[in-house]
Amino acid sequence: MEFTFYGHACFEIEVGEKKLLFDPFISPNALAKDIDVSKIDVDYILLTHGHEDHVADVETISKQSGATVIANYEIIQWFGQKGVQGHAMNHGGKWTFDFGTVKMVQAVHTSSMPDGSYGGEAAGFVVMTPGGNFYVAGDTALHYDMKLIAEICKLDFAVLPIGDNFTMGYEDAVTAAKFVQCDKIIAVHYDTFPYIVVDHEKVQSEFELAGKEIHFLEIGESITL
Repeated sequence: MEFTFYGHACFEIEVGEKKLLFDPFISPNALAKDIDVSKIDVDYILLTHGHEDHVADVETISKQSGATVIANYEIIQWFGQKGVQGHAMNHGGKWTFDFGTVKMVQAVHTSSMPDGSYGGEAAGFVVMTPGGNFYVAGDTALHYDMKLIAEICKLDFAVLPIGDNFTMGYEDAVTAAKFVQCDKIIAVHYDTFPYIVVDHEKVQSEFELAGKEIHFLEIGESITL
């Protein structure tokens, strides 16, 4: 699987012949000014919750690429009024798509849409594919239900927020990596705003002490996982 980072908590994962985009917040992000949203062509867009810094480019990208949005019921209803096609899910449910199976899992965070309307509850995703399995935590606090993820499947990698203030910080992210029993972590939700700037070397050191591997990607950088 190829993983491409687009800044903040937005990234693309190529699974076989399908491309999955998560939480697109690109055009309003000054740090991602070199990413051309008009050139992003994906098959699915997965949304962990409705906050602006996770859904800003959904309508543009979904309409130009014909992508199906996967999110909770409330988010799908909201975007459906804008002509965006979607597949609604909710906590604990799973569905098999043409790239693999998605299970929506718990996240501890708030959720509202850009216009202030109700955005349902925040969530994470466990994605199980022929090429590997991964966990996208979304914006979340550390919570004990993360231990259940290790019982769903063996993870090849996990995508965890580390910026603190709005989500768990890196210390809790280390614990989360232990809870889900995953050694390879991709860091997201850091450095975009002053409140979530982190010391990369310190974070790296803490994960290494725990026997975990954490990746900080440059915006636009791709790696194979």
